[in-house]
Amino acid sequence: MTTVRAVIYDGTPGGIEVADVELAAPRPGEVEVAIVAAGVCHSDLHVIRGEWVIPLPVVLGHEGAGTVTALGAGVTGLAVGDHVVLSWVPQCGTCRQCGLGRPWQCETAARVAATGVLYDGTSRFSRNGTMLHHYLGVSSFAERVVIPASGAVKVRSDAPLDVIAIVGCAVATGVGAVRNTAAVEAGATVAVIGLGGVGLSCVQGARLAGASRIVAVDVNPAKLAVAIRLGATDTIDASLADPVEQLRDAVPEGLDYIFDAIGRIETTEQAIRALGPGGAAVIVGLPPTGARASFEPLVLAEANQRILGSNYGSVDPRTDIPLLVDLYMDGSLDLDELVSGRRPLAEAVAALADLEAGRTLRTLLVN
Repeated sequence: MTTVRAVIYDGTPGGIEVADVELAAPRPGEVEVAIVAAGVCHSDLHVIRGEWVIPLPVVLGHEGAGTVTALGAGVTGLAVGDHVVLSWVPQCGTCRQCGLGRPWQCETAARVAATGVLYDGTSRFSRNGTMLHHYLGVSSFAERVVIPASGAVKVRSDAPLDVIAIVGCAVATGVGAVRNTAAVEAGATVAVIGLGGVGLSCVQGARLAGASRIVAVDVNPAKLAVAIRLGATDTIDASLADPVEQLRDAVPEGLDYIFDAIGRIETTEQAIRALGPGGAAVIVGLPPTGARASFEPLVLAEANQRILGSNYGSVDPRTDIPLLVDLYMDGSLDLDELVSGRRPLAEAVAALADLEAGRTLRTLLVN
């Protein structure tokens, strides 16, 4: 057992604390990683707000990067000292979904996420003899973690870990939604509703895809300004008027793709309503469990429109994460604009409060 600091949530109001926990050694097929930086994401807020039901108590965090410090038996392709970005879909490679080439839908990874334990049904975290659950198989709000080896994606060693940490969730999800889920064509017209880390990554994905128009939608002028710097051609302040009408006015010929990067019912419905003929609404942001949206099926059918769900940007973490890191290193992808600042792990509660209040895009907790 190793004692490490970690951020624990017990499910009660205000029940977040940074404390010493015990971390067991990696078992077969697992690796231990020393976390250099972990991104603070809205998915963590969903848990704290009670919008997603997960096993508790839990060590929070699902986005991060670090160095491999120990290998369990049978692990190949990784070595102590390797730089890795963590993936919250540690695909098994053997289930039906993995066999169909859909690792982002891995059935084993889904079970890990739902049960808060690793492949063998147990946790490596405990505190005073009480088991702590893993969050999405990652729990990156800690000094060290033990995860399935497939959840540690090796990347080039010259990339700064305290920047590329955000690739494992926000960037992979946003860029992947454009490139993989929607397969946006060069010359297409695109809108992105919601300009957090995921939405701004959608903007960059659309730029990389060669979209002719990229309309960024938000209520925060500062975020709209960032979107322009990252490749948006137009901006819409959704607080000034109906965003659906503003989108239709901005692109009278009709939008080919609209990405809802928020996941609220109203933004999902806005994305569907604002589509042009043959367009696709891509639901990237995740709503609370049980939320329901509505649309007119007749309009959708007559206009040959589509509604697409995008889980983790339909990425294969093993290939897409290193590619995204390469794009950052060659200057094609801007990650620095997405990082609002860095705080020590001890300030995790303050970082979550900043995100809740809309004061930050991505804060990195650093060790």
